[in-house]
Amino acid sequence: MLLGVNIDHVATVRQARMGHEPDPVMAASLAIIGGADGITLHLREDRRHVSDRDLRVLRDVVKVELNLEMAATDEMIKIAQDTMPDMVTIVPEKRQELTTEGGLDLKSNIDVLTDAIKSLKGAGLPVSLFINPDIGDVEISRELGADMVEIHTGPYADASASDREKELVKVVKSIERSVAVGLKTNAGHGLNYSNVKPIAAIEGLRGLYIGHSIVSRAVLVGFEKAVAQMRELIDGAK
Repeated sequence: MLLGVNIDHVATVRQARMGHEPDPVMAASLAIIGGADGITLHLREDRRHVSDRDLRVLRDVVKVELNLEMAATDEMIKIAQDTMPDMVTIVPEKRQELTTEGGLDLKSNIDVLTDAIKSLKGAGLPVSLFINPDIGDVEISRELGADMVEIHTGPYADASASDREKELVKVVKSIERSVAVGLKTNAGHGLNYSNVKPIAAIEGLRGLYIGHSIVSRAVLVGFEKAVAQMRELIDGAK
């Protein structure tokens, strides 16, 4: 199973001093040494962490899958077409949020998403949609022409012990339906070293996308080791 490591929070630490370190590009290199199969970055409209420079340099140096998370705006579509990451994941974006708060509101944005997917795929870019663990959203994603979906695991990760099994069932059913209708299927958000195994054990998953927990552990044990430890948990989940 693919492990995509999100390096946004390395850039967050850098931006605390508005300087040059720690460098997300160096973190990406160490993540790959540790066993990452891909690198993810979210270029936000307000550039609060990852910068255009980060994307350009990563595109030049990263030889594993480079996944650009972005809003479905004209600016971001143009940037994606210019830099040509290996895939694009369209995510919702609010200026006030600390991190992505939920999956895309597909029903309210069908026209915008249809146009974005058409433009991105027309440039040869595979498109994934970040969606809530909902079978209806899986069906809409297929109708919109997405190549992949990433199932939002935040509700599962944040659930109390009594509710976690219920949230896991939602994730499992969404993944099963997504695979059944022919979508490549990923999952992510809120996954950490304590809760990743039940998700990694779900049949049909293409990959997991994990950021904050790996960066947090890397502060204590180093980036390469933190990624290797997550890699070991995922590989052992089966």
